[in-house]
Amino acid sequence: MDAVFTPGTRLGTRHGDPATPVRVVEVRKVATIRIPSGRLVVDAPWPQEDGPGLRTRVGRELAERIPAGVFRMEAAWTEAPYEFMGERFDGRELAAVRLRITEAPVTRWEMALGVGDDISRIRSGKRIGFETETNMGSFADAMAWTVLTDPFLEFWRGFRAGNRQPRRTESLFDGAFERVADDEHGADLVTFGAEGSSVVWLGRTETGAIASVAVACGYHLFAREPSF
Repeated sequence: MDAVFTPGTRLGTRHGDPATPVRVVEVRKVATIRIPSGRLVVDAPWPQEDGPGLRTRVGRELAERIPAGVFRMEAAWTEAPYEFMGERFDGRELAAVRLRITEAPVTRWEMALGVGDDISRIRSGKRIGFETETNMGSFADAMAWTVLTDPFLEFWRGFRAGNRQPRRTESLFDGAFERVADDEHGADLVTFGAEGSSVVWLGRTETGAIASVAVACGYHLFAREPSF
């Protein structure tokens, strides 16, 4: 994961084109996120089915808390140029996102348990994280999760009813990310692109403190997941 946030790093080659490297080309700040409760949810913000209707998703809250505060969210992009129908494209993709808890260097990474996860029942090699069918994940304060995800519930209900109004969210980076702020709780939610089963990684310092919470976006950065 450290390599993904290091510009210039070669992560591999384009699928089906071993002569074209995939390189990290940019790492930059996306937003700041307020987590006043110290309880962090990393999950898709969209609602889930509840019989004939919809209800707010029970967000996957991390079992380990972080210090209450305001944190910088960063994103890393890769490029792997390709040609299609005679036209050249840069192959730019979002590679990963992270929430910087401290500036201390990360000395090890581990998959993050969620509240309610039983480590004794997790088999070796199993991917631990959240599921998304909407190509979207998010970082958010758990205490304000219901309020912060309300624009997504409202949008989906309206969409089903044929009322296609814009979401009540702030667009960042031309819509690549969305932000929801709740000033009553002093808390935020920021979305990012994600696919399928997404592992949440904890980056720890030499002392064991959490320095970073990260998610790889769009493809697996590891050929084989490390055992938990």
